[in-house]
Formats: sequence, structure tokens, C-alpha cells
Amino acid sequence: MSDQINSLADLQSAVGIVADAVVAETVAPREPVRDALGRAYATGKRKDAVARVWIKPGSGKVVVNGKDMSVYFARPVLQMILRQPFDVAGVGGEFDVMATVKGGGLSGQAGAVKHGISKALQLYEPSLRGALKAAGFLTRDARVVERKKYGKAKARKSFQFSKR
Repeated sequence: MSDQINSLADLQSAVGIVADAVVAETVAPREPVRDALGRAYATGKRKDAVARVWIKPGSGKVVVNGKDMSVYFARPVLQMILRQPFDVAGVGGEFDVMATVKGGGLSGQAGAVKHGISKALQLYEPSLRGALKAAGFLTRDARVVERKKYGKAKARKSFQFSKR
């Protein structure tokens, strides 16, 4: 019966061997995902908008549906939304973005492109994943317009009540 654990030191040494083996198996670094042209691709979604986004190293130029970002998203707030992933990851001006976006309005499209940029950045450089995830940019914002219910004027508003 030499397999028995008689002291706390024996227990720690037995558990330590098992724990080291488990840690060695679980820690596997993520590999960058890039195509033959050195680009990373991701799909971003927000409300009814869907954006297909490609990023590659460059000067920070952002093209959305064939137009410059400042032309397509004229409002400064929407341009700020597109720059957020780069600012959080600390890689502002290092990547060129080419995006095609369909559906929804401008606000939803800006959110979709932001989501796509965030996902593509973490695929291109896996070390950026922690900062992007902590900022909540890798999670799809699931809020959508509530549907209209029958017997109601809108989704929740009732018709005016009449006693008689």
C-alpha cells in the first residue's frame, strides 16, 4: 500500500502533477486567420444590417460600399463608432478596412461595421482579443425593434380607453 497519501505534502505533490498536465493541455495560443492576400474577414451584424468586413495592414483608410467612410457615414458620431475598435485595441491608423453593408439604417450599419471590424481584428491579431472582448465589441448587440401585437396601436401602446 505505497500509493496512500499520508501527509499534506504528499497530497500537494500528487495534485500538482495532475494540475500541471491539465494546464499544459488547455493553453493553446490562437492562430491568426488570414486569406491568401493577407486579409482577415469577418461578418458583423446590428439590428437589420449585415456588414462584410476585410482588414489588412495599411494607412487607416476605411471604405464602405465603395465610398470613403466620411462620405458614407457623414455624421461624426457614426465615424466615431467605426474608430472605436482601433482605439480600444491601440492600433489606430495601422489597418485598411474594406466593408460592404446591407440592410437597416445608417446607425445599424455603423454598428454592424464596428462589430465586423472588431471580429476581423481579433482574427488577424489574436492578442487583441482581450481588449476587444473587455470593451464588449465582440458581442452582437441583440436589441431589435419589438413587433406589433394584435389589439394594440403599436408594440405596446393601447388604443384610447372609452368607458361608454
